[in-house]
Amino acid sequence: MKGMSIWVNQNVCAHTLKFQIKAASNVQQLMQSGAIKAIPAKDAGVAIRSEGFTLLDIRPEWELKKAKVVGSLSVPLFIQDMDNTPLTLVKKWVHFGYIGFWTGQYFTTINPDFLQQVEASVPDKNTKLLVACGEGLRSIMAASKLYEGGYNNLGWLAGGFNRAADADFPAIEGPEKLQYATIGGVSYYFLKLLVLLKAVGNGND
Repeated sequence: MKGMSIWVNQNVCAHTLKFQIKAASNVQQLMQSGAIKAIPAKDAGVAIRSEGFTLLDIRPEWELKKAKVVGSLSVPLFIQDMDNTPLTLVKKWVHFGYIGFWTGQYFTTINPDFLQQVEASVPDKNTKLLVACGEGLRSIMAASKLYEGGYNNLGWLAGGFNRAADADFPAIEGPEKLQYATIGGVSYYFLKLLVLLKAVGNGND
């Protein structure tokens, strides 16, 4: 079982990595051509208030519950994988054994209705959409899908919410800081400890 789990984990990671690399390559070309605009978090508020961008948050529901930008549009690119076939159960075992304990994330799969759900919420494909996630990787994939789907006024939140400061967006709702909403599990408590230690260290300066 251990050998099988490692094989599954390697194949799942390789497939995901290839998908991410392809999407990143596509978006890089699109950004170079001007079809997609890279917008750092510090400029996101101006893009929304003055340039007419609508913030499209593509994070899953459990991250949105921790923190989200007030007034943003939410359509998840990834959804929880509820498939319970034997192969998927092995993948889930590998995921939680190697990753889930540290990250607190669910095992996910691509949302097959992502483009259709965005189209239902934003039927005008000339609308300016600023696509965002926690780290910037999932939003690269989402921007690529949206461009292929006919959206031609796209922005990408470079670096994701993880690089945002408290004042970069007009208002945030939720119990956590926006920068930390992607982090879960044991990793989250390590982060809390580091923040506390930093605050104590600064207080002793």
